[in-house]
Amino acid sequence: MAINDARARLSGMHIEWGRLLLLAGGTLLLAFGVFCAWQTLLIADQGGAIEQVHAAQDRAVQAMATDIAQQRAEVTTAIAGVDTSNLATNPADVLAALKQRLPQALNVELYSAGLDEVLHANYHTFGYAKAAQLMAAPDAEGDPPAQAQLKGVNDRRLTLVEPLGSAQKPLAWIWVELPFAPIGQRFNDIPVDSGRLQLYQSADHGENLQMMARGSTAAIDAEPVGKPVPGSNFNIVAVLPGAYILLPQSVLLAVLLTLLGLGGGAGLFWLFAQASRRGVVSVEEEPPAMEDIQPAPQPVKPVVRPVAKPAPVPAPVSVDPAIFRAYDIRGVVGKSLTAEVAKLLGQSIGMLMREKGLHEMVVGRDGRLSGPELAGALSDGLRAAGVDVIDVGAVPTPVVYYAAYRFNTGCGVAVTGSHNPPDYNGFKIVVGGETLSEGAIQDLYQRITKGALDSDGKGSLRHVDVVPDYIERITSDVQTERSLKLVVDCGNGIPGAVAPQVLEGIGCEVIPLYCDVDGNFPNHHPDPSDPHNLEDLILSVKQTGADLGLAFDGDGDRLGVVTRNGEIIFPDRTLMLFARDVLSRQPGATIIYDVKCTGHLRGQILDAGGSPLMWRTGHSLIKAKMRETGAELAGEMSGHFFFKERWYGFDDGIYAGARLLEILAGDHEGRTPEQIFATCPKGVSTPELKVEMAEGEHYRFIEKFREKANFGDATLITIDGVRADWPDGWGLVRPSNTTPILVLRFDADNEEALNRIKGTFRQQLLAVDPNLKLPF
Repeated sequence: MAINDARARLSGMHIEWGRLLLLAGGTLLLAFGVFCAWQTLLIADQGGAIEQVHAAQDRAVQAMATDIAQQRAEVTTAIAGVDTSNLATNPADVLAALKQRLPQALNVELYSAGLDEVLHANYHTFGYAKAAQLMAAPDAEGDPPAQAQLKGVNDRRLTLVEPLGSAQKPLAWIWVELPFAPIGQRFNDIPVDSGRLQLYQSADHGENLQMMARGSTAAIDAEPVGKPVPGSNFNIVAVLPGAYILLPQSVLLAVLLTLLGLGGGAGLFWLFAQASRRGVVSVEEEPPAMEDIQPAPQPVKPVVRPVAKPAPVPAPVSVDPAIFRAYDIRGVVGKSLTAEVAKLLGQSIGMLMREKGLHEMVVGRDGRLSGPELAGALSDGLRAAGVDVIDVGAVPTPVVYYAAYRFNTGCGVAVTGSHNPPDYNGFKIVVGGETLSEGAIQDLYQRITKGALDSDGKGSLRHVDVVPDYIERITSDVQTERSLKLVVDCGNGIPGAVAPQVLEGIGCEVIPLYCDVDGNFPNHHPDPSDPHNLEDLILSVKQTGADLGLAFDGDGDRLGVVTRNGEIIFPDRTLMLFARDVLSRQPGATIIYDVKCTGHLRGQILDAGGSPLMWRTGHSLIKAKMRETGAELAGEMSGHFFFKERWYGFDDGIYAGARLLEILAGDHEGRTPEQIFATCPKGVSTPELKVEMAEGEHYRFIEKFREKANFGDATLITIDGVRADWPDGWGLVRPSNTTPILVLRFDADNEEALNRIKGTFRQQLLAVDPNLKLPF
């Protein structure tokens, strides 16, 4: 009996395993069939989407080519109607006639048939791209191709070179600049549903420079070669919509696999059903043995289990309002600044962007140890708000700003603690081309405290190395006429990964000092505004016999300068050189400087033919004033320099260093840097003096000081604290917008005047608060 029972049990087990195998096989085949059906739909849709993108690409090429051909025809018709009989004796009359016949042109220039004046031009001022287009015209097969060139940050123009007379034996060459906007509008008018079109211009060095993009930012599969726009150096690249396709992209094969999967799965399920029915019949026909009959089960009393309490809702992240400062957001890592705070900030910025119709953000970080975690959390928050993120990695802050222009996002966040100690970090934020400050930064905090943040967005993330392009952009425009020997101190900050390459690329010999990136800053704080941090640089310049020493702060947006004899060149004197250089090409331009700069600066700008404008301290405030006034240059006593002329208007210590070396190496009199700096007047001055106060107290003190202080016949400037100017010097007291301190500085023509001004300020300060501990 025992043997028979064992056989029966084994037989039963065999039947059960067979049914399970049928069920598992059928399920897998059905799942495979459904997957193949989904892939079939994707392949079919992908083919249609690709055709739509290519069709849009063809329409864009045709529309732009037609517009370019029309504009070229208007230019050639105007040229053909000009009387050239007096070209040799009076080319100015011919040029005037051309301009009269081309009222739509923004600029028209006339060059000789041999282009000798272009061949011997100073390309720094003439323009490398312009010279290249003109020099290539005689060798062009057919019409010289149209190009686009930037005259300013946002002033892109369509440029044409046409012969005056026969193309085989031209009498002269005509350079015409036309508005690019109609061409760009043609490109933007082309609808692109699921893909993306990118407009590029072929550069002389073989690279493609992206100018515009149109379509979905989710499309990431760019074709390697663009379709050229006839009559120009433009080409349009099709970026195809991405799809998660694993099968070979054949609809026929995908359909076949779908039928096999669904048909095979259905067959196995039919066999499983048949086996189940056979198993039921055999059980019913076999009477149970007596010993297998068990007593009827007794009713079981229900077991009452306690209801589980719901999981506690995590407490909201506490955000310290003190980290939301006037120019940026900054705090101590692990205390006031955490990954959770960074993510909330990303969501808040993302909401602001979407309200402005902006959908793409550049994110970069400096070399601090906390940078990767905070940048990653910030990106998570941006993506949760539905913003696409372009991560440019560990780069100087100016490279983040550059990338925002390069990729046409207008938005960027630099995760940086600037020159602060290693345990600090923060965020410098640009949205829609505007660097956020004051009220705009407080608005981000209010969005977080209200808790109305988007969290279900699906923003994309891509990683891009933009540093080579940044270096190429500078070195293709700035070159030194003679090699200078430099010591470059990056203070172990992130500029060490970029600045030496830029300065070598413009033709200088670079001796690196603390250029290895180390977020612990083991040698000194990366703050060139503090003379103590320049001691090693001064010593190294003297020991190596270098021509000059340059220092950069922790994120590369500030510049410090020392000479061979150890003199520290304060930024307001460096700004004098920059102003002379810019005004030599842009006479009458506005030059902005902050309230901490020397009183000699105004006279130097006026003497160079410029319009001086003093403004409040703070990189974001200066940039806002530049946009308002159209200024070509600005600078701060802290070492921030802002070039709009030949650059983009943001503060960039590395670019400023390159422009300074271009000036020093290109001096027509062959003077040394010390001799050139000696032409910039200086008096006697104090460094920045600081008076510590309780949080918020420094603002209240300044309000009282404005009301009570009396400086007699001095000229008072109260746009940022209180500055009193006398004919022989000035003094300033202002509240810091980053820390709770008063900042004071005094400058005069001589020691006697300096002591008198300091004494006057001391008397007025103590009259407001006799308990102040003044450092002078």
